[in-house]
Amino acid sequence: MRYRQIGSSDLTVSEIGLGSWLTYGGGVGDDQARACVDAAFDVGINFIDTANVYARGAAEEFLGEALQSRARDSYVLATKLYFPMDDTGENQGLSRQQVDKQIDDSLRRLRTEYVDLYQCHRYDSQTPLEETMEALTEVVRSGKARYIGFSEWTAPQIQASLDLPFEKFVSSQPQYSMLWREPEHEVIPLCAANGISQVVWSPLAQGALTGKYKPGAPAPEGSRATSEQMGHMMGGWLEDDVLERVQRLVPVAERLGLTMAQLALAWVLREENVASAIVGASRPEQVRDNASASGIELDAETLAEIDEILTG
Repeated sequence: MRYRQIGSSDLTVSEIGLGSWLTYGGGVGDDQARACVDAAFDVGINFIDTANVYARGAAEEFLGEALQSRARDSYVLATKLYFPMDDTGENQGLSRQQVDKQIDDSLRRLRTEYVDLYQCHRYDSQTPLEETMEALTEVVRSGKARYIGFSEWTAPQIQASLDLPFEKFVSSQPQYSMLWREPEHEVIPLCAANGISQVVWSPLAQGALTGKYKPGAPAPEGSRATSEQMGHMMGGWLEDDVLERVQRLVPVAERLGLTMAQLALAWVLREENVASAIVGASRPEQVRDNASASGIELDAETLAEIDEILTG
């Protein structure tokens, strides 16, 4: 496993990170989820990413229990706030009140005194940015979070935060994969120029880039797409035209001696501004396979071939 630094921070994270969206505390049983966490540590993964809203707190609670036996300095722990935690319409957003409340609730569920990275899950247009940034600065100064980040902010929103005299973000968590390259246009260049790294989600396009889903065929039994809890977010990734393009990548992976997942992850990690690619594994063997993508370097000819297949 190789490691990279997150932006201007002193956080060093594994090139492959373990996420918990749709899986732990919900879609995957605790025993199987615990086996995935153990496998992650076995292969050198030290970056664990979650959010308060994942399974409405249950993902954080699971990780709080699963990580109890491990030294706190042996992993980098990240969580997020923004999305509604209940149906009252009150426990959501990035107001000072919510930042103060949600960080304490997350720390309690995670059974830790601090998180390494506290992230705004989305931008809150209902709260003044100054209020949010001041509250996050106080969270860092209080020792409850070491650094702060954001997820899916636009370039103007990022720039606005940089222009304020508060704690600076060190991480950006966008969706990024062979099939979704939007961050390359504005977000990655702006972040790279300002000490902010990407810790990307869905680098396998919800599993579509593993090649397991075939155009015109039903999803394999036991796959994410067949799960009521985990498959509802796959959307357009299962359309035949997308899957046909993905299948054309199979010979490329085979020629290189890689699995499709390893090819997709190595492609994401070719971008220097990406510190870690976060994967959502439901089985230990997936963790091990994904982790093996660390250190794989794709040559220019292969990258050009991939571009031609996906955009030609």
